[in-house]
Amino acid sequence: MSDRNPSASAAREARPNGAGAAAVLAAGIGSLLIACFAILADQSASIKSLMNFYKPTGPLSGVTTCAVVLWLASWAGLHASWRNRNLAMARVSAVAFILLLLSLLLTFPPVADLF
Repeated sequence: MSDRNPSASAAREARPNGAGAAAVLAAGIGSLLIACFAILADQSASIKSLMNFYKPTGPLSGVTTCAVVLWLASWAGLHASWRNRNLAMARVSAVAFILLLLSLLLTFPPVADLF
């Protein structure tokens, strides 16, 4: 069934996807940050004590808090610069997926212990 209102169809195609692309890429960045901060806190005693925001939780409290703050900052920055742009979502999604895979790999002890 064809669209009866061609201007509505053109408006849908012209809508920028930068805000969505910013959210997708920021999710990949945030997941990688959690893995990197966890490795840093695991390997360095000074960073481990620095990341200990809440004693019962240990350094995990600082790892997740710092990662969430930087995830939100990256999302806000990407959103501000991309909100009116139309980006190649396949490329942005591929980069975000690669970051997610890297973060997953870095959370496994055999890989994390290499650092």
